[in-house]
Amino acid sequence: MEKLRKFCLGIASIAGLLLIVGLVIAHQGLWQAAAVTFAVSFAIGIGALSPLKNYQYTAWIVVAVVAGMIYPTAFLKLGTIDLRNKWLILFVVQLVMFGMGIQMSLKDFSGLAQTGKGVLIGLLCHFSIMPLMGLLLVKVFHFETEIAAGIILIGSCSSGLASNVMVYIARANLVLSVAVTAMATLIAPLMTPLLMKLLAGTFIEVKFFNMMMEIIKIVIVPIGAALVHDYLKRADPKGFRTVNRIGWIAMVWLVALPMGLWHWFQGRLDEHVLASLEIFSFFAGALLVGIGYHLLTLKITKLDGIMPYFSMFGIIYFTTVTTAAGRDNLLKVGFMLFLASVIHNGAGYFFGYVLSRFFGLDKRSSRTVAFEVGLQNGGMASGLAGSMGKLGTVGLAAAVFSPWMNISGSILANYWRKQALSEEENEKLVQSDPQSGIK
Repeated sequence: MEKLRKFCLGIASIAGLLLIVGLVIAHQGLWQAAAVTFAVSFAIGIGALSPLKNYQYTAWIVVAVVAGMIYPTAFLKLGTIDLRNKWLILFVVQLVMFGMGIQMSLKDFSGLAQTGKGVLIGLLCHFSIMPLMGLLLVKVFHFETEIAAGIILIGSCSSGLASNVMVYIARANLVLSVAVTAMATLIAPLMTPLLMKLLAGTFIEVKFFNMMMEIIKIVIVPIGAALVHDYLKRADPKGFRTVNRIGWIAMVWLVALPMGLWHWFQGRLDEHVLASLEIFSFFAGALLVGIGYHLLTLKITKLDGIMPYFSMFGIIYFTTVTTAAGRDNLLKVGFMLFLASVIHNGAGYFFGYVLSRFFGLDKRSSRTVAFEVGLQNGGMASGLAGSMGKLGTVGLAAAVFSPWMNISGSILANYWRKQALSEEENEKLVQSDPQSGIK
């Protein structure tokens, strides 16, 4: 594998030279092919470079953006299949969330008892700083209405599970991080549409109830399926049998719907009740997926470790499609949107940390809140944009903000890790020699 990576770095070097030549002589076909070849080769070869090996996933996100920008038509349709289809986007985003949810556990919610103050501060900072900063940025930069709504949307989403990884690398308060992520995810169906209604209602039409239902489908349902699997891993025989019985009831319900039950409901119930039944059906499906996935892991024991790669693939997929769909808009506002992402993300880190310290949290917990505030759930934002049929406008912010969040989060996590190690070393010295005077 190491030889392949080094070989790819060689290919990337050649492609880089061809890219420069193609740009100098204005040969479009040459520089376009060279740019994609360089991006792909470097993404594979980056693992051979020790200082950069933690950025492999980010490199693949860059590949997605480069490919989507240079060859947009290749990523809009696959034969007769529209890759922007909202149901396809929903499925991919649910796959992403399920893969991320596999990393969560029912035990994560037990952290609330230990970290109640920190969770409250984290949630207040998250659902105030980021949406308000998004609103400020769209006022300053004067983005078009749907692009502006996308910036506020990503600011109003829950924190992403990437924050847990960054907190772990930074040696911050992982229990607090997981608890904040879990709670932010649970209250997102209420908070995100509320914030969008209040802050982005003048940019696009925001249907509170519909958006709440979409968030439940996009986030809560797949994570619920992952938590079913987590429960079954620890369940006693009685608990396992109970879940199986409920699973059979769910299967009967789902089979009955296309056989006339749903048509019967449509003739007798209003749209809000139908939407609630639709969500109930999604949860029934999630239960079956959770059971089926658990049974599969009994045969394929390494499946849990593989699932995050499916999540990564899903994120790369809708980053590519979003970039391709919004290419023309990105050519007009791409730089300004990137600048907005840097400011938005940096403000989340800064105010998350400063306010946490102001409210009395220790350094480790304040660093945790900084990540929870600064790192948004780009998958959720993309899924909502796709459900609106506005992937190429409302979804653009997620496509631009997500790669930068991965880069900045990794840099900050490694910086704080060095500080944390130094602080831990000082604490050990003080404990071993109280007269040393080291604080």
